[in-house]
Amino acid sequence: LVALRAFQGLSAAFMSPAALSIVLVTFRDGLERNRALAYWALVASSGGAVGLLLGGLLTEHLGWRWNFFINIPIGIAVAVLISRFVPAHNADETAPKKGLDISGALLITTSLMAQVFAFSQASQWGWLDPRTLGIIGGAALLLGAFLYNESRVKHPLMPLSIFKIRNVTGGNMIMAPLYATLLGMFLLLSLYIQNILHFSPIQTGLAFLPFPVVLGFVTTRIPKLIARFGFRRLLIIGPLLVAISLFLLSRLQADSSYVIDVLPAMLLMPIGIGMTIMPTIAAATSGVRRQDSGLASGLITTSQQMGGALGLAILSGIAASVAAGAFRFGPEAAVVRGYDAAFLTAMFIMIGASIIAFLVIRQQKTA
Repeated sequence: LVALRAFQGLSAAFMSPAALSIVLVTFRDGLERNRALAYWALVASSGGAVGLLLGGLLTEHLGWRWNFFINIPIGIAVAVLISRFVPAHNADETAPKKGLDISGALLITTSLMAQVFAFSQASQWGWLDPRTLGIIGGAALLLGAFLYNESRVKHPLMPLSIFKIRNVTGGNMIMAPLYATLLGMFLLLSLYIQNILHFSPIQTGLAFLPFPVVLGFVTTRIPKLIARFGFRRLLIIGPLLVAISLFLLSRLQADSSYVIDVLPAMLLMPIGIGMTIMPTIAAATSGVRRQDSGLASGLITTSQQMGGALGLAILSGIAASVAAGAFRFGPEAAVVRGYDAAFLTAMFIMIGASIIAFLVIRQQKTA
């Protein structure tokens, strides 16, 4: 299972940056591209909520294996549709051939794997355990070695010069905490709804249904807001709305109600996510030369995946650690205290994202 999941990750690493790059080179900069990115962001961010509903239906009626099998016919259908409708974008034959930065790829991959492993084990070992601190320190050294390598090799995996564009830097700095929060929220809130509120898998999926509905309504209106107000205001306000929704979730109790305690956050969060994710992608790919669109796409996709992986490890680790120390209040109350601590941590993460937007993102409007 682990090996096949690794193969899935490798395949996604090929597809995601290429797909976003196609969007960037197909649509002209401005309102047209922002509309395309809005639909891209809508699919990317609402997939988790829709997946919970479909996964619940499949698990309850056909078995958990169908959650994997269903992707085979979908993948075949998508491949056929891409071959028929997506225009080809051929490489520039006159451009010099670039080598592969194998050392850079190994350094950054090992560093990220070490970080995720350390944070996922911290709840068992302890956050200040020498093993936890040692692995985190080793991951930091590997990251430093990666940055040094990128400044020296002839064909770097991640040319550091692209970070001279402030919106590219700011967009990536916002995307990582955004997805750390989003994926962590999906996991922990689904566990709360199933294990504490005792919803069935299908009921849990239906409980998340307001998320993609509100997100779709908001996201399709964001391009016009960008044209009027620019990236910066949306990227300051959006994360703060997400932070408020996480504060509401951090007050959940073992006897809370879905309608009174969960649903308000479920309605507010997608408004903030919708105001954040598409402007983040637009900001992180603005001011980039056409030939560097693949690089910009790869960077924002890496920030998204890295943030999601680290966020899941950190937030679930915090939840487990707090729950382990609160069992004197009873099993369910202890687990809920762990969830609350994770949601509160995520709230501060999103406040940090808003501060990053305020300090780094430059105001930019598109016609």
